[in-house]
Amino acid sequence: MKPSDERIQELTDKLEKGIAQVFDSDQYALYLKTMSKFHRYSFRNVLLIFYQCPEASRVAGFNAWKKDFGRTVKRGEHGIQIFAPFTYTTLEAQPVLDPVTLKPLLNPDGTVKTVVAPVKRQSFKVAYVFDICQTEGPELPSLGVDELTGTVDGYNAIFKAIREISPVPVLFRDEAEQYSKGAFYHDDQTIRINPGMSEVQTVKTGIHELAHAKLHNESEWAEAIPEKDRHTKEVEAESVAYVVCQHFGIDTSDYSFAYVAGWSKGREMDELKASLDTISNTAKEIIDGIESRCPELFQQPAQEEQTQNSVQRRTNPPGRKARRRTPSRSFTSPTI
Repeated sequence: MKPSDERIQELTDKLEKGIAQVFDSDQYALYLKTMSKFHRYSFRNVLLIFYQCPEASRVAGFNAWKKDFGRTVKRGEHGIQIFAPFTYTTLEAQPVLDPVTLKPLLNPDGTVKTVVAPVKRQSFKVAYVFDICQTEGPELPSLGVDELTGTVDGYNAIFKAIREISPVPVLFRDEAEQYSKGAFYHDDQTIRINPGMSEVQTVKTGIHELAHAKLHNESEWAEAIPEKDRHTKEVEAESVAYVVCQHFGIDTSDYSFAYVAGWSKGREMDELKASLDTISNTAKEIIDGIESRCPELFQQPAQEEQTQNSVQRRTNPPGRKARRRTPSRSFTSPTI
């Protein structure tokens, strides 16, 4: 196994261990308990919510916000319309069945014998929900940090390399969007990132969306890729971002561990474990692509390399067997 492969394996092991610690925390149990109170909406209602309020992230009814979360809807806010199922009872003629054969009984004239009885029917009505940004009150429990801070040594070169190895254009949005720090758009085949974020958050977000573009591109003209559920896609993209950033000395642990844990369905980390090969291979491809485009940031200066060779010769003179060392990749580690 090459040193670079060993390094990536080491980082994926660290990723799995870090996420397991999040799963075992009391905060994760509280987070799951809170998230379980949010209703799961049908695909049709998800589209309705998106069209009316694209920035929506957590929605609930007026009374649910107050009862389940202790939050109240702000005065003057307009609800988001969805379809809500409801059951009603109507009186209808029902056939009378033979208790033995369960076949309809007949009248003397040969018609089916009926009786009027109450019947439950289901229909839909318009209901209203509100996004969390339309409410106020106690904060919901969260995992990790909401946004990374800090600078990255060689930021301009690294971000330029991300743009060059991306299969689609990487652009900055005109203004920041509340509901996501970045996104890969299938319709116009672009990656768009919020402006004004820290260098650490921008690099991490760029790599996350780059992973989506490489692994989860479902456009008509993209190579056929097996469909994956959204949980798996997010786990893979954020795990790739963690491994790549960590390789370059950019620590996203507080953010990435919580992000992956929040998307995982259970404590067994099924999505993560099933995707480890994909994560490792994609991370290696991105790391190699970035390093090949800005080698000056990640290669030892010639003078430093000569000095190390000289020290090695003095430490292991001719005739003396050198102690085996594991080669390591050198790079500039940023302060974050």
